[in-house]
Amino acid sequence: MSSERALPAGLLPALRAALHPGAVIDDRDRLVAYEADALTTSQGLPGAAVFPADRDELIQVIRLLHEARVPFVARGAGTGLAGGAVATGGVLVCTTRMHRILEVDAVGRTALVEPGVLTDSISAAAEVHGLRYLPDPASSAACTIGGNVAMNSGGPHCLKHGVTTDHVAALEMILPDGTPLVVGRGEDGGLDLAGVFVGSEGTLGVISRVRVNLAPIAAGVRTFLALFDSVADAGRAVGQIFDAGVVPVALELVDRETIAVVEASVFAAGLPLDTEAALVVECEGEAEEAAEDLDEAEKAVLACGAREVRHAHSEEERLAIWQARKKAYGALGRLAPDVFVQDAAVPRSTLPDLLPKFVEIAHRHDLRLANFFHAGDGNVHPNLLFDRRDAEQVARVQSAGAEIMALCVHVGGTITGEHGVGADKVRHMDLVFGEPELQIMRALRDATDRTGLANPGKLLPDEREDETT
Repeated sequence: MSSERALPAGLLPALRAALHPGAVIDDRDRLVAYEADALTTSQGLPGAAVFPADRDELIQVIRLLHEARVPFVARGAGTGLAGGAVATGGVLVCTTRMHRILEVDAVGRTALVEPGVLTDSISAAAEVHGLRYLPDPASSAACTIGGNVAMNSGGPHCLKHGVTTDHVAALEMILPDGTPLVVGRGEDGGLDLAGVFVGSEGTLGVISRVRVNLAPIAAGVRTFLALFDSVADAGRAVGQIFDAGVVPVALELVDRETIAVVEASVFAAGLPLDTEAALVVECEGEAEEAAEDLDEAEKAVLACGAREVRHAHSEEERLAIWQARKKAYGALGRLAPDVFVQDAAVPRSTLPDLLPKFVEIAHRHDLRLANFFHAGDGNVHPNLLFDRRDAEQVARVQSAGAEIMALCVHVGGTITGEHGVGADKVRHMDLVFGEPELQIMRALRDATDRTGLANPGKLLPDEREDETT
């Protein structure tokens, strides 16, 4: 079945009848806004985009699409970096209008939310109870919890807190035939079905509700910024911190190219432009424990050649450091129209050798590279800068990206740490999975979607392609 075929006659009127006014878009000029997510190398134009306002409308939409045998792609805020929320033909099902926080259970320390709720909004609602939602993707002010669950998002603080799947208590999924299904973590016996759906990238159904776990706000948080004259030294410092017995809540690396562009933006943190790399180190817990851990981390970075360590002495200074790191991706727009972000996860011990190799690959392909990533868990994000209007540049970016990915897998890494596979990394799945594993994944997909309507072409390579390679 081609996802590019025209929508069946009668489908758009039926969708308009099922949804509130203005919730169906089929004007090509307006649909262009949805041709890509944050990874602009993967593009497609849907036949229509729909915006259900609640669970009942979502169920009606999915049932209509199933009856018409029309492919669909679920989409949140479009901040994903793997081409996972892009539709070529078919219908884009946007959940951004499903943005209610249905319940905050302070006693049970959970929140029940709709998929379009902004990630930061969960902590904002829980704060009055002394609670917070721990996962914090860099785009947490803009991304939605539904997208986080679909891609199993991480973030700077996942080093100690874990990724999204570690904080999901239960889900309600709308299966591709429109059947609602509530799944938990297997506490009552049986399989951890919620764990199966988290990270399934919309290929098993559409999220309608999520119950997430909440945690107490930390009593003590301590942060510093370490400046280095060498990216390799910064990479060595990452391992040295862990060797000292410290597990920071966050450990982030930013390179010279990124520092320069952030310092030229409204998020400038006053970093010297001749700094080759900076490490953001944050520890939390009881106040005394956080202070002791940070002291040990400081000794470790100084032993690895840090030329300066800058402590955040107030919450305002700490937030300024994090603004500079979290807004780095957006600031890259000052350097080029487009950014190709890789998302491999590698052993921390390989960072000192790998980081210079990323630079060498970028130079060999005549591309600019900016590096900022979650150094603590080896989740690297080499950012290749380019202009998608230049086909030759796009080809060089794709070639360099594939080379970086293969290098990361070669040293014991995997193809994604938090951004998912989407459309971009399907071509790399055979680097880490054999045919038996892929067949099990396909069987899981077929158990909910034998017709292949849900997010076709994402996550899993086509079986026929496997047989010919």
